[in-house]
Amino acid sequence: MVSVSSEPILPTALKILIAGGFGVGKTTMVGSVSEVDPLETEERITTASVGVDDLAGVEKKTSTTVAMDFGRITISPELVLYLFGTPGQDRFWFMWDDLSTGALGAVVLADTRRLDASFASIDFFESRDIPFAVGVNCFDGRREASAEQVRQALDLDPSTPVVLCDVRERHSSKNVLLAVLEAARDQAQQRLASAGGSF
Repeated sequence: MVSVSSEPILPTALKILIAGGFGVGKTTMVGSVSEVDPLETEERITTASVGVDDLAGVEKKTSTTVAMDFGRITISPELVLYLFGTPGQDRFWFMWDDLSTGALGAVVLADTRRLDASFASIDFFESRDIPFAVGVNCFDGRREASAEQVRQALDLDPSTPVVLCDVRERHSSKNVLLAVLEAARDQAQQRLASAGGSF
């Protein structure tokens, strides 16, 4: 007689970071795809940030993440994604090392009006060999550059996915996350192949 275990099967948890410059849409992306109410550490922007935070291009922004955002997506009973949104201001970057520990991959959100704000995130993940995809947040539906133009402007490796998206829309944000999972799978396959193994 075959016995059936009544032990619950715990799902595999995968950690994905959502990073990028100040005001690029990280909190919005976590909120648009999370199946639970996201944990947000948003605080009002006050006059204390004058001269400290660069509001150029995001002058209408009234709040900002001061620690992290957190959300969850159940892919299947065996697989759950945990999303961690990083703070965008330079003064909170000390948290990135802790947040990136154990991450499978990352999203770098980019705004074509302020592409230079993406370089620090890209450098961070490249230097730690963490696979990532670039999500170009097309604010208000504006597509001011193609994915290939963004790739060239950011000097990205040809294997790095670049996805045009609107992070307010769940489906659009999910496409960026799928690109991260594919990038992580491709990196794992390359490492295994160079070690003489196969999937």
